Amino acid sequence: MKTVLLCGGFGTRIRDVADDIPKPLIKVGQMPILWHLMSYYASFGYCEFVLCLGYKSETIVDFFRGQSGLVESLGEQPELASIYRFSGLIDDVKCNVIMADTGLEAMTGARLRKVKPLVGEDTFMLSYGDGLSDINIERLVTHHRAGKKLLTVTGVRPPSRFGELQVDDKNNVTGFNEKPQASGGRISGGFFVCEPGVFNYLENREDLVFEKEPIQSIVRDQQMDMYAHDEFWQCMDTYRDWELLNQMLKSGKAPWVR
Repeated sequence: MKTVLLCGGFGTRIRDVADDIPKPLIKVGQMPILWHLMSYYASFGYCEFVLCLGYKSETIVDFFRGQSGLVESLGEQPELASIYRFSGLIDDVKCNVIMADTGLEAMTGARLRKVKPLVGEDTFMLSYGDGLSDINIERLVTHHRAGKKLLTVTGVRPPSRFGELQVDDKNNVTGFNEKPQASGGRISGGFFVCEPGVFNYLENREDLVFEKEPIQSIVRDQQMDMYAHDEFWQCMDTYRDWELLNQMLKSGKAPWVR
């Protein structure tokens, strides 16, 4: 089963960390967050990737050229300016990675539609190249197959952006949690599993946002399921998120490292 990773955005909210590379290349420890994510999928045996590139796409290709393996050009296809394949090791696991330039301005739905020829007609996974989790990928896939829907999304309860206070009736602080888990409703954590029928919902538009009209239509057709995940999940949207992930890795308490 192939895994499609969206890696084409500008990542403007985290440019105080690095503004000359795509966000998926920003390092957590010694390696880019994208590498950590791919290593996590590979640890479950999912070693076939399709990367949807955009902003500074050549820097991601160059990164893989510096790894243990072979990078070769596959030329062009309609709507894909360039395609490269990396065959090599990701943390000692043999992987095949297709890197497709889906355009600078394309939104998520457009990027996904453009790589349909590279994905084929089989079930595939989809996520973003800037988030990490300890989701059990095998259980996610099993849940998707049992649900028999076109699309399964992982529902998470994200950590709060602010410290949570506990106080008594005299306003004495009795507890403080720096990054508590939100107790309200779930949000999409990415980590989708998709049937090829999802492509039928993708119009031929550069401004098509997958998370808007396509998913709304899939929901309306009752073809979307949720896999609930209550453990670790963390996106990397801000400098503070980046610091947190680096601190977790440095302390040896990184839930995504298997």
